[in-house]
Amino acid sequence: MNTARAGAAVAVAEDSPRQPIDGLASPERGWAMLVIILGLIVAVLDGTIVNLALPGIARELQASPSQAIWVVNAYQIATLVMLLPLASLGDLVGYRRVYLVGMAVFTLSSLAATFANSLGTLIAARAFQGLGAAGIMSVNAALVRLTYPSSQLGKGMAVNSLVVATSSVAGPSVAAAILSVASWPWLFAINVPLGIITFALGMRALPFNRVAPAAGLRFSPVDVALNVLMFSLVFLGVDRLGVREGGAGAVTAGGSQASAWGILLAGVAVGFVYLRRQRKQAVPLFPIDLLRIPVFALSMGTSVAAFCAQMLAYIALPFLLLDVYGRSHIEAGLLITAWPLAIVVMAPIAGRLIGRYPDGLLGGIGLALLATGLALLAALPAHPGNVDIAWRMALCGLGFGLFQSPNNHTIVTSPPAHRSGAASGMLGTARLTGQTLGAVVLAAVFSLWSPHGGHGPVVALVLAASCAAIAAVFSTLRLRTTTHVA
Repeated sequence: MNTARAGAAVAVAEDSPRQPIDGLASPERGWAMLVIILGLIVAVLDGTIVNLALPGIARELQASPSQAIWVVNAYQIATLVMLLPLASLGDLVGYRRVYLVGMAVFTLSSLAATFANSLGTLIAARAFQGLGAAGIMSVNAALVRLTYPSSQLGKGMAVNSLVVATSSVAGPSVAAAILSVASWPWLFAINVPLGIITFALGMRALPFNRVAPAAGLRFSPVDVALNVLMFSLVFLGVDRLGVREGGAGAVTAGGSQASAWGILLAGVAVGFVYLRRQRKQAVPLFPIDLLRIPVFALSMGTSVAAFCAQMLAYIALPFLLLDVYGRSHIEAGLLITAWPLAIVVMAPIAGRLIGRYPDGLLGGIGLALLATGLALLAALPAHPGNVDIAWRMALCGLGFGLFQSPNNHTIVTSPPAHRSGAASGMLGTARLTGQTLGAVVLAAVFSLWSPHGGHGPVVALVLAASCAAIAAVFSTLRLRTTTHVA
């Protein structure tokens, strides 16, 4: 580990004469952002691109639907459990190195998935894909911080938010386009040339770390194992509850539900032990030290509550539109698309506002709009028109888009520079934690009120509006705090 730290210090020393102190100059900045964007697109897309092909994969590989779902689960779990360890490794040996190795692993595993001839082989390839995606996403925001000068970092974070928002909803559409002309292995094959191009460009364009690793930073296998176990158990518990993003939303019953809650509680217990251990670390893997920065902690609370609201709404809305209002699947899909389209419109506007107005104010206004839109969706009349639904969806998207970029900007810039990797990893962790919390809350709601009768989705939307309002409070409280100056 001393060798790794020395290597990182050498990289910083060798790089400093060639790199500007504050961001990259044009056109180097544009090339670096192209690499960052391409990596983010393939990593986020592959989280959902396989969903549409699962029935065909199950038939061809002679697997049951419950077995085939692990083609999705393997990717998601591997990504989730390795975000923070690889972010910490980025602080230690360089974000550029972690990103490039992640891209190489992602590309090679995509090739393996393309030629997989059994379900086990495909699941293993997808797990390695998730590991590569974690390498890409864990240091993504840290690389953006190195790429842009501080005066323009808001624009970089807006681009980041826009790419994530667009890619996260584009998976099914991209999959449908590919599957209309080719078989399912091509869903993975397209990653290979993209990965090779991105890796080659990244070798030339990505910036090096400019500060030495924090004193006391180490890569502990025990901490990594506890981190993996905690997040794995929580994910599996939520998954067994039967409520997953884009899933059917059916809640398991009887013993299955009891075992799901047992697994979830086991994850919480492991987390308790893990976090107590982290409190004793000078530079913890789970960045408790950053959570002691008030504005960072409030930003994380804002993010968790906001993504909890988003998850509650995203799963409840299809039930509301299909079962209560009798919309077709195509109509429901188009109506829900108004939400991410509004994010796409708002993200660049939010990027230009960063620096002119406090991030806490922008986030508070955006989350108030989100809460209002969710409350209005919950209060829809008995027979709403498509326009009535669409403008409420758009209001939610505009609010979420106004919140996301300024909030991410605060999360990335409030820690000191040598902890940028940890802050970057916490971006993804906050998103996944909020979504997991939303899924747990929704499981409880649907166990009390049927998701098909109208009451369950409406209660879920009311709770989503409440979570968005709580997030707005967290965001506005940041106006009374000051950021840490690196």
